[in-house]
Amino acid sequence: MRSAKIILKKIKGDASFRSFYRKIYNKKNSIIVYALKEKEKNLLIYDAINSLLIENKILAPKLYKENYKQNFIEIEDFGNDTVFKLLKKSRSNKINLYKQSIDLLKKIQKIKKKNIKNFKGKDYKVPIYKNNKLFKEAKLFSDWYAKKYVSKKKLPMLNIEINKQIKSLLSNLKLKNDTLVHRDFHVSNLMKYKKELAIIDTQDALIGNRAYDLASLIDDVRFESSKKLKDSIYNYYLKLNKNKINKIALLNDFKILSVIRNMKIIGIFTRLAIRDKKTKYLKLIPYAWRLIELRIKNNEIFYDLKKILDLNFSNEIRNLK
Repeated sequence: MRSAKIILKKIKGDASFRSFYRKIYNKKNSIIVYALKEKEKNLLIYDAINSLLIENKILAPKLYKENYKQNFIEIEDFGNDTVFKLLKKSRSNKINLYKQSIDLLKKIQKIKKKNIKNFKGKDYKVPIYKNNKLFKEAKLFSDWYAKKYVSKKKLPMLNIEINKQIKSLLSNLKLKNDTLVHRDFHVSNLMKYKKELAIIDTQDALIGNRAYDLASLIDDVRFESSKKLKDSIYNYYLKLNKNKINKIALLNDFKILSVIRNMKIIGIFTRLAIRDKKTKYLKLIPYAWRLIELRIKNNEIFYDLKKILDLNFSNEIRNLK
């Protein structure tokens, strides 16, 4: 009797240094995650966070096999139905998919444990998402995007002004860093699997502000949604968490983190194009700008930042892909 053949099919990756392959063997599928760069984060930490989620009855990829020496792990395959793909197909079902996503977010935010063993048997403690890390991320806007459009003469002063505003906004955050934050909680990382939602791409998780993942989902550059839909999702989150959070503090932090996150994203997408020759993300930059504009208009806290951005980045620049 002939043994079954193993088939490996390369599947579409993301903006990281990982490669993904679908392994088909005996009519069973699994995913091979291969990482040479940032191996600890992309293999060891990825599985540790997945284990923490699974322990809390959240669908995340189970580890089937690890070969850390050979730079790969084999994990559960959730198929191809991302929430992004389902939203693109669906007309009437959008709010239900988002409500399911918020239900999942609530489960993640209930996790209190911060330690988990990795597959090498060592303890991994989920780090805190400190303001200096948020600042470094937002600074990517100045480091990569601003230098593309602003003269060398004006750039140093502009960077000082932008970075001063980012620090000021971060100092105005109200909520505690006490919540498990996925950091890329958006529709491309949520999968429909056996009528439930599963989460992938968890390796960057930290303990931070509960408004961060909410902003990732609602003000997501990958999927354009109306202000009305955004407000409905936000209000559903409020309804689920009523009496548990300060509404004024949440809205304040949601807007700040949305703006800072989308500035970071503009910087990252520009870096991907310049440094890594991955240009496909540039087409998302105009919508990231629109999201920033949506959150900073008519809000005193963003007055100085808005002035600086309006003076240095014209509508023409903001719409360049």
